[in-house]
Order: sequence, then C-alpha cells, then structure tokens
Amino acid sequence: MAQDLSEKELLRMEVEQLKKEAKNPRDPISKTGKEIKDYVEAQAGADPLLKGIPEDKNPFKEKGTCVIS
Repeated sequence: MAQDLSEKELLRMEVEQLKKEAKNPRDPISKTGKEIKDYVEAQAGADPLLKGIPEDKNPFKEKGTCVIS
C-alpha cells in the first residue's frame, strides 16, 4: 500500500501521526520509573521466574530415565 502513495502523501501521513503523538500526555521517567519498580516488586511474590515452580506442579520436570542394559 505504501508503495502506491507518493512521497508527499507519505510525508503528510507522517506529520499527521506525529501531531497525534504530540498530544499524548507524558510523565517524567522519575515518576513512571518508580511506579514500574513498585509494581514489579509487588508482583514478585507470584512470579514463577523469581520464586520457582513447585516440583509437583512443574510440567517440565525431568521424567524418570530409562536404562537399557
């Protein structure tokens, strides 16, 4: 589709998109970074990557091995 548009039309679309993005409210990283950190720390107790999975509920645990003699 973009190949069918002229360069002028593509630039116009880009300017319209940038105008939309400029209207979005922005917060400083000092505020949002703290909010993200607090959220991650609050959810850490339920995160299986941090606390691990109990062996009885782990679908990927090693099965018994088979030995052929």
